[in-house]
Amino acid sequence: MKKPYQRKSAVALRYEPGEGEAPRVIAKGRGHVAEKILEQAEAHGVPVQQDPSLVEVLASLELNEQIPVELYQVVAEILAFVYQTDRGSRRKL
Repeated sequence: MKKPYQRKSAVALRYEPGEGEAPRVIAKGRGHVAEKILEQAEAHGVPVQQDPSLVEVLASLELNEQIPVELYQVVAEILAFVYQTDRGSRRKL
């Protein structure tokens, strides 16, 4: 049995210390827009974490909205992953 086709979704977060208490949603979209978000991430060396459930929740937020307290833990884990990935790629240079 074939899986039903699901349009790709993507959400981009940004966190700058001193610019707020939590990461903000800076881009989100489905289909073509999601592809563009992922292309930009790749072009700029931004690690991508795939978590469809989290994307669904984050996509319900407004642009420039901070993530809710309930998501701090899971987003912190993703940011730790991104930090470790970034450090690992710098060591290889």
